[in-house]
Amino acid sequence: MGQLPARDAIEDFLKTAAQPALIEPGEDPLPVHPDKFVLGSRGDACTLECWDESRNLVRRIRAVGKARRGFLELEVERFGGRTGSLLMIDLAQASNTSATRHGARLKYREQFRMSLRRQYSGWKLVELSTEPDLHHSLSPAYPRALLRRGNQAIAAIGAGEDAVDVDGVLSFGLIWLDYLRGRETRLSVGTLAIFVPIGSENTTCHRVRYLNRDAARYRVFVHGAGILEEPVEPGDYTNFSTRLDPFCAPSLNNESDPELATWVDRLGAIDGVERRPRPDGSVSLAVRGLEFARTSGSTLLFGIDEHHVAGARQLPEIENLARGLVRLRGAAAPDRTNPLYKRHPEAWLESQVRASPSRLDASIRDTPLYGQAPQFAAGSRGILDLLAVDYDGRLVVIEVKASEDIHLPLQALDYWMRVKWHLERGDFEGRGYFPGIPLRADPPRLLLVAPALEFHTANETVLRYFSTDVQVERVGVGIQWRQELRIMFRAP
Repeated sequence: MGQLPARDAIEDFLKTAAQPALIEPGEDPLPVHPDKFVLGSRGDACTLECWDESRNLVRRIRAVGKARRGFLELEVERFGGRTGSLLMIDLAQASNTSATRHGARLKYREQFRMSLRRQYSGWKLVELSTEPDLHHSLSPAYPRALLRRGNQAIAAIGAGEDAVDVDGVLSFGLIWLDYLRGRETRLSVGTLAIFVPIGSENTTCHRVRYLNRDAARYRVFVHGAGILEEPVEPGDYTNFSTRLDPFCAPSLNNESDPELATWVDRLGAIDGVERRPRPDGSVSLAVRGLEFARTSGSTLLFGIDEHHVAGARQLPEIENLARGLVRLRGAAAPDRTNPLYKRHPEAWLESQVRASPSRLDASIRDTPLYGQAPQFAAGSRGILDLLAVDYDGRLVVIEVKASEDIHLPLQALDYWMRVKWHLERGDFEGRGYFPGIPLRADPPRLLLVAPALEFHTANETVLRYFSTDVQVERVGVGIQWRQELRIMFRAP
């Protein structure tokens, strides 16, 4: 393309861009300021020069590619006559977030390449990619690689410092490892190497400790700005961020707080309202898992999005709220598009499980049953944790998920590890959980409960790499689980 069309396209872009920037693969965005940007010419070609305090970019424009408001793709000629791509984007437009993210991914991909060369200098880098492969559940968010030496091979995957979900790297790493083993039938892909930012390795290391060492070898490396990557030993990561508060039975009674006890009894008597004791001694009132009131000390709080202190004058209002939820959030609800019907499906499915855990497995006791005990900070996991016990005294971790999630197995493992940790220290018996039931020392069982059609196809792949210490079972329930909890399949 000649000079004028390219110049016109660039000038038109700059006229409408509020925050223009240049992005080359593997580099940070370079802001475009009028006093630090020049359009020139060389022969019949348009040239571009842009600089800041640390970089100077000079490129010859060969062609204009895709163009839309706030986005312009250029084919450029680099030094030595090599062709490449250059993006001009308007950072002020939200639609360009993906382009910025793509640039960051390409930047880390090149850092990842150098890390692999340093750590595996005797190996040939056969493949390095950030391209999405939805058919095989391979994410563009984490660069992945294949290294080879003779007939031996290593699968590698990395998470950059600006990765949206660093902890997700291991799920995709195991999927990548399994995919390569199926594709590269002449190679022995025996190792998975995982690279994560320093300071963000705890979750990955804890998870690796409970993977099957007979299935593969796992190596974890940490990297950061200004430092070279270095290996870490997952076995050194033995302390968890976890908390198990002493269990306090609800103390509501007509002698200590007769008014509050009467209110809770009155609300709990409404058909469809679930009354749940909480470990801190409070009582939660919910409809199909959606809480609308709870006690706090001698106070009753009510509301869905915001909690308000209730008095006697608010009790009729709370009753109306409860009855409205029962009508709108029921199996026979008149409007299934209503936000209250669709809200928190995990909580609804959890309430179905809570009603009788023995429907999942006849060996499980229906009571006692605890939710989110122990507690730990894990961001937005999107799954709900229940802890039960079977008739042999073995703990059973029940993870509830209403929609497809590729990370379900490893997120469930996070909770399972903490339950096992507290069990080994006698914390459950010492803090008032499972009264009168001798608990076995065996590692807990793990049940993953979801609608049968909502298990991600890659969940089975990831579970194959779990340690044999983790006795896990997938329990698929019927599509009409809101009406009736029916077991459709069981599988490891």
